[in-house]
Amino acid sequence: MSSRVRFSTAGDVCEAFKDLRRIAPAPGDASAPLDYVRRLLASRRPIDAIAFLAHVLPRREAVWWARQCVGATLGPRAEDEALRVADAWVRAPEEERRRAALDVAAAGDPERPTTWLARAAGRSGGNISAPEQKPIVAAPAACAQAANAAIVLAICAQDPRTIGAWIAACVEAGIRFAEGGEARVIAPRPPEAAPAAREVPLAPRRE
Repeated sequence: MSSRVRFSTAGDVCEAFKDLRRIAPAPGDASAPLDYVRRLLASRRPIDAIAFLAHVLPRREAVWWARQCVGATLGPRAEDEALRVADAWVRAPEEERRRAALDVAAAGDPERPTTWLARAAGRSGGNISAPEQKPIVAAPAACAQAANAAIVLAICAQDPRTIGAWIAACVEAGIRFAEGGEARVIAPRPPEAAPAAREVPLAPRRE
């Protein structure tokens, strides 16, 4: 398997994306990018690992990984036009499909994870302004930031008892994908239902 990581060290990632330090702390050493992602996952703020990994992956791969995370967490609820246009762009990253994703994202609900998926595809490069307006080039981190938002929104919509497990499942899938494997997210086991309260029988009445 060939690695999809495009940086030599975690520090290189922070150097390429200055704004990343507002989301995830910069490493204090020359750790490899995926080693640092694992450290973030084991830290007190494991959700930072998602943001960092979204910047480590190339843009097309970051959108595909985010799409797998959103699809796994939301299930059938993820099926909408925003998801479809993001899928279409990943499969054939052409300018027409990127613009279509941008348009769907602009009209979508900003609280929907799939809206951010479409936005990640739309902001993968090139002009992001309307055709009749002055061209504006997408910021280098715009795609990664939107992919991160899509994953975090999808995870936070889950049962609070499962959020930590979903973070780990998504990050582990992203690491496998970055190392050259597939991006399929293995869903964590659902929390066990609380045991039903047992009725305490009344003590026999004493005559």
